Amino acid sequence: MGSRLGTVVVTGAAGRIGSAVCRHLRDEVRRLVLVDRVPTQPQSSTDLTIQLDLADAEAVTAALEGADAVVHLAGLPDEAPLADLLESNVLGTYHVLEAARRQRVGRVVLASSNRVTGFYPVGQVVGPDEPVRPDGFYGVSKVAVEALGRLYADKFGLSVVCLRIGSWEDEPDQVRYLATWLSPRDGIGFVRAALTAPDVHFATAYAVSANTRAFWDTTAGAQLGYLPVDDAEVFADGVPGSRDPVDPAARQGGAFTDAAYSLRHVRADEPSW
Repeated sequence: MGSRLGTVVVTGAAGRIGSAVCRHLRDEVRRLVLVDRVPTQPQSSTDLTIQLDLADAEAVTAALEGADAVVHLAGLPDEAPLADLLESNVLGTYHVLEAARRQRVGRVVLASSNRVTGFYPVGQVVGPDEPVRPDGFYGVSKVAVEALGRLYADKFGLSVVCLRIGSWEDEPDQVRYLATWLSPRDGIGFVRAALTAPDVHFATAYAVSANTRAFWDTTAGAQLGYLPVDDAEVFADGVPGSRDPVDPAARQGGAFTDAAYSLRHVRADEPSW
């Protein structure tokens, strides 16, 4: 495919998803800039590695110099104290978007999460235009990420795609994943489509495989130019409890919606009313 993607910056490049994205995009770019706060090693002559903390706004701006696109994957990946999530996920995203504005980056792909709508019932198909119902502090931070992306698209003219990433796993190994699974092949497909879709002002799409049990509307993803091909159902017989009856009123976020899942991250020195 040559270098049709130009120069692409990937934040969180050392992470599990970031590593997979870099590995699959490497042959399609002119230059791949791997950004992480931990050291990374170049894997080809097209790689440029930069170690930085997204809290350093000027370093982020410098890292995006000459970039055609950025895939922003860095941040805390799960429930945590809200203050930590605001610093890592929200402020970090702000620095990436502001750097993209200053450097006139052509496309920004933001990693959002399916957990911005985790309180919807599994019996309801939810699309990206439905009101958000985050299932925890982490979900709240991703709502803010999407809001920042929308602001920078509307106010400053950036082209922004928010991908509400499903359960990115090699194979589904729990019942919830039979609905939420995102295979690595489909994950890369969605990222590539988010980078290359023409004429995007702002778009939000669920990045999820073509699961028989899916409870998210993937129409927006199709509009980006990608149709998922994998289905978690082929693994169902190997997933304990996969044939048990499903309560349609159960929450899509599963255990993430439990009060205890968030309360364990409320700090003792915070006020309680």
